[in-house]
Amino acid sequence: MQQSVAVVGLGYIGLPTAAILASNGVKVVGVDVNDRHVDAVNRGEVPFVEPDLGIHVAGAVSRGLLSARKDTPKADVYIIAVPTPFTEGYQADLSYIDAATDAIIPHLEGGELIILESTSPPGATEHVGRRVLEARPELNLSAEQDDKTVDIAHCPERVLPGRVMIELVANDRIVGGLTLRAAERAREIYAIFCTADIFVTDATTAEMAKLTENAFRDVNIAFANELSIIAERLGIDVFELIGLANKHPRVNILQPGPGVGGHCIAVDPWFIVSAVPEQARLIRTAREVNDSKPGYVLGKVLAAVEGVDEPVVAALGLAFKPDIDDMRESPALDITKRIAAELPGGRVLAVEPNVTELPSSINAIENVALSSLDEAVMQADVILLLVDHREFKAMDRSRLDGTKVIDTRGVWR
Repeated sequence: MQQSVAVVGLGYIGLPTAAILASNGVKVVGVDVNDRHVDAVNRGEVPFVEPDLGIHVAGAVSRGLLSARKDTPKADVYIIAVPTPFTEGYQADLSYIDAATDAIIPHLEGGELIILESTSPPGATEHVGRRVLEARPELNLSAEQDDKTVDIAHCPERVLPGRVMIELVANDRIVGGLTLRAAERAREIYAIFCTADIFVTDATTAEMAKLTENAFRDVNIAFANELSIIAERLGIDVFELIGLANKHPRVNILQPGPGVGGHCIAVDPWFIVSAVPEQARLIRTAREVNDSKPGYVLGKVLAAVEGVDEPVVAALGLAFKPDIDDMRESPALDITKRIAAELPGGRVLAVEPNVTELPSSINAIENVALSSLDEAVMQADVILLLVDHREFKAMDRSRLDGTKVIDTRGVWR
């Protein structure tokens, strides 16, 4: 029998997951609290930038296999893909997961599968299970053949923004269940569209696997970022240095930048630190190094405009990575706001080719304006390259002559 699927959360992960399932013939209802996302999907449109996603959404909607709404419907399978930010004390904020779970609970009768896809701290999937049982004690999570059993599993996303529709299909997946049956049922769902291997484990190991992947990358980026500060102190071009060091067959140093952003690498390592704070010493230090890099870049900008009356700074890029519009935890966005605050008599011309308006967090700042690349370069006293968008890499470098340039990405070396 064909299963119905409800995907709760139509953001950068939820909507692609809903669209790829619907493109493979599954009847999918997407759920989101954001009217803009719901309305866009029902028109067959995408409310953010992600290559190839629009084709899948438009096709699935036109075939009647994908629709969106604000309230959670009854379904056979629920996929929770909502944010998991952290609090000021770096504890995981599970309020979005709780809200999604609470909206699902009234529809449960037994036999449903709930998949938590949101990146989560160890124990979050068990937390969802406890929340279900507390509200519905007549249900259970463990009886293998009981018709009152609700299966719960975790399947973390493993995709790169800008390549989501490719990597949803091509990347290996990890599925962990509160029971083996739950894991196997979840594996069958992802096997509908995933052509790579799908590995089955328990829920806590699956949660920790995703956090480990991102903590590994965070530690390696921290090494590159710390190395960039050391190299500058020694008068060395860090990008040349890394290129030479990487000639060694067993060395592969990553590239430094203005910090680390995005919904994963900038957040997930803190979930490990908060779970085992005494043991996660290296992971904590790496987070602190990367979180401190925006302040270091800010210091370079302030030094560059010292003595300039009413300075104009061109901040090139606001997204957290190249050629997308995603600004979650973006160090570029943070640096731009901090420059504006430190230079109340100056102006910041923000250039972000992937958006048509500034996000609300910066739009109200009087001395920040969204600008074209041409206008910003022409007016700037300092040009600060924060994101290596294709438009910036393609720019004629002779246009930089006579202007102070701070290149955090090594594009204009």
